[in-house]
Amino acid sequence: MALNKESLKVRLEVELQAQGFEMSGEFAMAAKMAEAIANAVVDEITQNAEVSGTKVS
Repeated sequence: MALNKESLKVRLEVELQAQGFEMSGEFAMAAKMAEAIANAVVDEITQNAEVSGTKVS
């Protein structure tokens, strides 16, 4: 399964909204925070991932 920044951002937004964060409005920053976290997580994993072994089942 490939990592996807947009998919992770949407999941983060859903979870933040479920916890009571405001996703829209003049001062809402949760959507920007979700995007920043998604970008950082995907970049970190794709740049620093190590694969061990070669067995495929």
